[in-house]
Amino acid sequence: MGAATVVGSGPNGLAAAVTLARAGLDVRLIEAADTIGGGLRTSELTLPGFHHDECSAVHPLALASPFFRAFGLSQRMMFATPEVSYGHPLDHQPAALAFRNLDHTAERLGADGDAWRRMLGPLVDHAPAITRFTLEQLVQVPRHPAATAIFGARVLEHAGPFGQARFHGGAAPALLAGVSAHVPGRHNSLAVAGGGLALATYAHAAGWPVPVGGSQSIANALADDFLANGGTIETNRTVRSLRELADQDTVILDVSPEAFLRMAADRLPAGYVRALRRYRRGAGAFKIDFALSAPVPWADPELSKTATVHIGGSRAEIAAAEATVARGRHAERPYVLATQPSLVDPTRAPDGKHTLWAYAHVPNGSRQDLSEQVIAQIERFAPGFRDTILATSARSAFELQRHNPNSLGGDFMGGAVSLTQLVKRPVVSRAPWVTPLPGVFLGSASTPPGPSVHGLCGYYAAREALQRVHGVERMPSLAPN
Repeated sequence: MGAATVVGSGPNGLAAAVTLARAGLDVRLIEAADTIGGGLRTSELTLPGFHHDECSAVHPLALASPFFRAFGLSQRMMFATPEVSYGHPLDHQPAALAFRNLDHTAERLGADGDAWRRMLGPLVDHAPAITRFTLEQLVQVPRHPAATAIFGARVLEHAGPFGQARFHGGAAPALLAGVSAHVPGRHNSLAVAGGGLALATYAHAAGWPVPVGGSQSIANALADDFLANGGTIETNRTVRSLRELADQDTVILDVSPEAFLRMAADRLPAGYVRALRRYRRGAGAFKIDFALSAPVPWADPELSKTATVHIGGSRAEIAAAEATVARGRHAERPYVLATQPSLVDPTRAPDGKHTLWAYAHVPNGSRQDLSEQVIAQIERFAPGFRDTILATSARSAFELQRHNPNSLGGDFMGGAVSLTQLVKRPVVSRAPWVTPLPGVFLGSASTPPGPSVHGLCGYYAAREALQRVHGVERMPSLAPN
């Protein structure tokens, strides 16, 4: 049918490569690093035998993404899904826990349990439709208007000035603030509110699965299928200009808009170049990995039931810390997202030992080492944590970009996540994966539906390529052979 090249082997590049190969194209996947995976890489960052995820660790969309469902990801590899999707420690009181079971969560929240159930129950009841809406492009008519209306009403409430009015205590607002802070930004933002409610919905609908063996297992499952269908992989090669790929019918780029400009600026229309240059980057992240001699000694042992813990105290504290970062400054007591996958996946560390992955939001491009601040925040809710540390590996936001060029300034979301940039990602178009260059498509997290490991940015780019270049109207089956 023709030849195609995919540049970049993150989850979106791999999804695009799999889709094109399944359609019968002769596909080559090019990766600048010496290993595939992008944000799915798993490495021994601290000590031998301790396997750390270099970027994403827990995957709320691994079981919900339409692409991964069609691909049969859960049939190709193993996941461990904790009973508690995420937890939130609080000062001088029990931790708040988001169980997979919504009723169990409500029971734990006491007086605010019914309010939590009323807030999230309708979203969980419509979870498949909510998932489709949140993983589609905003520039279109929703396919499930009733579910979209319910979700929209909850987002407006959560982002509004009276967003916490339904709650009386502090545990439920903190629990919601912690999950919302996965999206960097001010907590009165519609994008932050929407991201938090979507993640909370996934948590109660199917849970937050942890890939056994590390996130690299997802990349390997995709690569195995790609190779089995005739694809080839070339690592340690950086594509600096699209002229290097002039002999290809189709090119899909799992790269940032900034990288695309460097590769093709002299061939792009001036208006398109201006639009890409206006695309904004979001906050960066400071990431630190720990090799531990024992599990994190949480003051509330119930937190050992989950792999994911949101650390930052009350809702007001988290909102203040995130607002500080949004103003371009470092928070003294930052919000910390921590994941301990070894609790549910013993392959991550030697017997009796554990791995912990944590990050804090920082201004884009920050070179500051926040190791002490992150450790202090964990120690605040887990006294004695310092004594369990065997080794650490820390990367500033600036260093994250060196390891993954798509994470400009340490922004691993593919660009600022705001309502504007969910519509303009990276340009306003009904088909933003299509570029002005014939046969060239953009399929990174800087295109809809945006960040997270779901493969859909690459899949949508491949779909456009198959339809526009190769005349394929019916997408190929992605199911396991």
